[in-house]
Amino acid sequence: MSEFVKQLLIVCPLLFLAGMCDAIAGGGGTISLPAFLLAGLPTHFALGTNKMCMSMGTAVSVYRYGKSGRIRWFVSLFAAAGAVLGAVLGARIALLIDDGFMRYVLMVLLPASAIFLALNRNFGQEGREKQFPPVKTAIVAFLCGGGVGVYDGFFGPGAGTFYIMALSAALGLGLTEASADSKVMNMASNIGALITFIFGGVVLWKLAIPGILCTMTGNYVGSSLAIKNGSKFVRPVMAAMIVLLFVKTIYDLLG
Repeated sequence: MSEFVKQLLIVCPLLFLAGMCDAIAGGGGTISLPAFLLAGLPTHFALGTNKMCMSMGTAVSVYRYGKSGRIRWFVSLFAAAGAVLGAVLGARIALLIDDGFMRYVLMVLLPASAIFLALNRNFGQEGREKQFPPVKTAIVAFLCGGGVGVYDGFFGPGAGTFYIMALSAALGLGLTEASADSKVMNMASNIGALITFIFGGVVLWKLAIPGILCTMTGNYVGSSLAIKNGSKFVRPVMAAMIVLLFVKTIYDLLG
């Protein structure tokens, strides 16, 4: 069996799972990036190829959620603008600060998120969108995108989940609606990084192309499940992704 076939057998099923989880609750990168590393790609090629696959998968989710009418474009576009600027700022900060600092921040943030979801069982089950004036809604959405975007640019894992929680908490969106809007934000914050990786020559195209197909299929299935089943389905998957990210963070710290 060739090395390339072995890589496909490792990457393809995990990317399908990552795409499905990412479409529902964010956090798919906690599955997809380790998949490329497990397949033996050097770190920079793993990052670049992973970003290409996950970005294309997110585009499918944006299409599916948009077609279903779930996306609030006024909210998501302002949030996406904040996410892009935040990601740029976060990337610049990352050049100055060791990313180990953010791992310790996650050790506090992730358990807090899990406890919050456990204690607030009605959180995001039914959207009760806060009736802010349009200007205030735009500002709040921009700040949600910018705040999480800084994290996404600086470190990244679980950003999609944090986008959902921020929108749901700040604007009162249901988890399904927040998940839909978060895909626009996530796609926006991915664009800059993806372009950088492409021009940096660190996308392994022969693995990226089948990976894109698997991720897009996973996103299609995941977004369909979320649209059909609503927040009762989104919530447990989001909680599972928080736990997965927490375990991965501990493993990285101990490793």
